[in-house]
This record gives sequence, structure tokens and C-alpha cells, in this order.
Amino acid sequence: MKYREYVKEGKERLYKANQGEQAALLLMNELCENRGINLYISMEEEADEVIATDYLEGIHQMELGKPLSYVLGYECFYGYNFKVNEDVLIPRPETEELVGLVLSMFDDKFSDREHVSVFDVATGSGAIGITLNLEERKMDVIASDISMEALKVAKENNDALHANVSFICGSMLDPFVNRDLHCDILVCNPPYIPSEEKMEHSVVDYEPHVALFGGEDGLKFYRDVFEKAHLVLNEKAFLAFEMGYQQGEALTDLAKEYFKDATITVHKDMAEKDRMLTIEL
Repeated sequence: MKYREYVKEGKERLYKANQGEQAALLLMNELCENRGINLYISMEEEADEVIATDYLEGIHQMELGKPLSYVLGYECFYGYNFKVNEDVLIPRPETEELVGLVLSMFDDKFSDREHVSVFDVATGSGAIGITLNLEERKMDVIASDISMEALKVAKENNDALHANVSFICGSMLDPFVNRDLHCDILVCNPPYIPSEEKMEHSVVDYEPHVALFGGEDGLKFYRDVFEKAHLVLNEKAFLAFEMGYQQGEALTDLAKEYFKDATITVHKDMAEKDRMLTIEL
């Protein structure tokens, strides 16, 4: 069979399975790129046997609901390929915007500093902390996660991308507090989905629940961080969080309870939805 025929079959199978049919083309393109083949000028050629086998297996997994990123084993984030598996969340474009916001605020506040201490809390695949370190080498990043399995993935990404992030295991700020560590920037994409919220099967059936759900109102882990933040923050530090698009008002009110004299700002994403919250001391 030709590449075009395999792609057509994949699209039809994913459509019948109520999965995104465009993923069939994306999968084939990625598999071809990995073997140095330009799919778009090779559509009428006979498909490579190894690619065809991997493609059909990937289509089968996606028919069952498995996300494309887990089928491929990686996701592109901020221009870097991060290994992902079912021990970590798949990095989303919204989180790229959080990274961009932190880099912008760094330039405004700390560009004259030689070293700035950054905590990446609940790091998962390491996408946030590793990207910050790669994009701004003045950032000395320590990343934490409660999951040893997630930290294993993050460390592999750190090594593969030649970053220089340190990793510690523990829940939210506890590992930093226990080691008496302090930071200038605290960035966190915590679990923020309310526990009763319905989600797509491709998310809830495959991605780790410990990284998704944030209690009844979705704010549990923000409370955990806010309660202990004063124990780890340096003077003139700032905090940056990702949040659900409907959580802006509630999270702002919560932050005001803990940071009475701080500048608290809700930032919108590219879709003009509330997506990030910053707290400047």
C-alpha cells in the first residue's frame, strides 16, 4: 500500500471510533520524519514496512482512545521535544504561554542578576522548569513532584535536552520547606480540575489523575502553596500559576487572603480566556 492509502485508512478508522481523524495524518508524518522521509512528496510511494507496522499499531491504540502524544512517546513544547508517557501529563499550548509570561517578567525584574532561583512545583514531565532553564541560563531551577515515576521522566528530559535542572520529590512546597530552600520565582501548574468535572475519555483514561484533579473546587493545591509560600520566597519574589479559565475570580480572592500587600494579576491566554495568575511581592 502507498502512504496515501494508509493515511486514508487511518482517518476512516479514527472517524468511526469518534477520535480526531486528523491524528492519522499527524502520526504518519511524525513516523516518516523520524526516518528522514518527507511524507508530502512521498504520498504515492509504497510505504516503508517498518513505518506501516508502527502506523497501524498507533492507529489501533488511538482507536481505543490513547492520545497521539503517548503513542509517539513525546510532545513538542516551546520548540523542544519532551518525552511523555502515562506517568506525566501531556504539556499543553496554554502552559507554553505560562512559560512565556515568566520569561517576560524575569526580563522586567531580574535581567541585571547573574543568578535567579526558580522553583518549578509539580513539574510532571519537567516541561516548564527545563524550558525556563534552556531559555534563560541565569535561572537556577529546582523542580519538584510527588511522583517518583514523573521525576524519572523529567530527569530523562533534562538529560536529553542538556538542561541543568535539579529535582526533588515531595508534595507541592514540602520538599523545599524541609530543605530550607528559597526562591525568587515560583512557577506552578498544579492539578486544578474540580474532582466532579466530566472530561474526555482520552484524558481521564490515560493521563495521571494525581496531576489533573484539585479537589472539590479545583483550588486545593493553590491553598497548599499559598499557605507555605512565605517560608520559601525571597524578598521581591513573584509567583506564576496556570489555572482553569473559570477560576480567575475565585483564585484572586484566595490569593488576597494570603498576600495582602502583593500585586495580583489575572492574565488571559491567546484565546482571551483567563489562564494565568501572577503574584508580585
